Amino acid sequence: MDRKIPKEVLQKERRNKFLRTGAVVVASIVVIILIISLLRDSISLKNIQLSTVDNGTIEVSVSASGKVVPAFEEIINTPIESRIVEVYKKAGDSVDVGTPLLKLDLQTIENDYHKMLDELKMRQYRMEQQHVINSSALSNMEMQLKVNDMQIDKMQVELRNERYLDSIGAGTTDRVREVELSYNVAKLEQEQSKKKFENDKRVTESELRVQELELEIFRKSLAETRRILDDAQILSPRKATLTYINNQVGVRVPQGTQVAIISDLSHFRVDGEIADSYGDRIATGNKTVVRIGRDELTGMVSSVTPLSKNGIIQFTVQLDDDDNARLRSGLKTDVYVMNAIKQDVMRIANGPYYSGQGSYELFVMDGSTLVKRKVQLGESNYEYVEVISGLQPNDRVVVSDMSQYRNKSKLKVSE
Repeated sequence: MDRKIPKEVLQKERRNKFLRTGAVVVASIVVIILIISLLRDSISLKNIQLSTVDNGTIEVSVSASGKVVPAFEEIINTPIESRIVEVYKKAGDSVDVGTPLLKLDLQTIENDYHKMLDELKMRQYRMEQQHVINSSALSNMEMQLKVNDMQIDKMQVELRNERYLDSIGAGTTDRVREVELSYNVAKLEQEQSKKKFENDKRVTESELRVQELELEIFRKSLAETRRILDDAQILSPRKATLTYINNQVGVRVPQGTQVAIISDLSHFRVDGEIADSYGDRIATGNKTVVRIGRDELTGMVSSVTPLSKNGIIQFTVQLDDDDNARLRSGLKTDVYVMNAIKQDVMRIANGPYYSGQGSYELFVMDGSTLVKRKVQLGESNYEYVEVISGLQPNDRVVVSDMSQYRNKSKLKVSE
């Protein structure tokens, strides 16, 4: 007959079984940790990039961000407040000089232009009329002066006769004085009339010049209205590609609103941006290297904005190969601007480890082991970084990203 196992024995066996299972689990975890730790202390040679320290020249550069844009781009704005009536082209179309892009409602400005044409004719007629009136008035005054001259000559003869009669006793002194006084008064009045004639003539000429000037100003205003009317036709100013057009038929567009953009997509430039703290290193004429993926395009800084905006200075790069197949409008690039040359300096290849001048901890190959070493680095370009101290020529330095091993001082290298 079977005996019942005591409860204490069952509990003891369960405890032993639990302890054995726990010990196995703990041992497994320890083994896994040890294996991971061992793996972390080694690295495969094919997973790192090494650079050998050498002596050479560094064209010091500063890095900036860039954007590829068309070498030529023209924004077309509406010269008047109007409404879009028709759209003839769409973005992406090739257009030639004079190609209609869209049509605005021009009825108001056309009416104003025709009114101004009528007013121009009216001003011309008024000017001609005033010229005739002035010419007639001056002619009458000139004729009157001639008549007065003849009368004065007659009075002079009478005075001479009276003096002769007085000298032979046939006349009187009072008569001579009377005729002489009339003659002198007539000469003064004639002199006054001549001055008035000259003044009136100058005033008339001045009035005509004023009217001519007003007419010329009006003609210029008319020509400006004609120019605005022509600009409002919204035609392509050159052969290019239409990259943007406002195609909302019926919408009102205020004066100066952008309605179209045409671009030359066969040639490009790069618009760069850099922190204003590096502004003294960017100057017109500096050589540049524009990196697009693994491709590098050379160029030159063609212009620099004189003012900083939000801590950023903008500049433009003119490319030597501005029609390269890799160039696409809107493409983001890295731009390296050369600003100095350092010769016969120690250098290593540039890489993700470098973020500016200062102190670094880099892994250096020592046999089959990578040993972390403190290194002082200086200036750089897109290819090389200047080594100030901590390395010697022919040292092999890891230049790939080693951030996951920042807590390690040594690493074994496996093939």
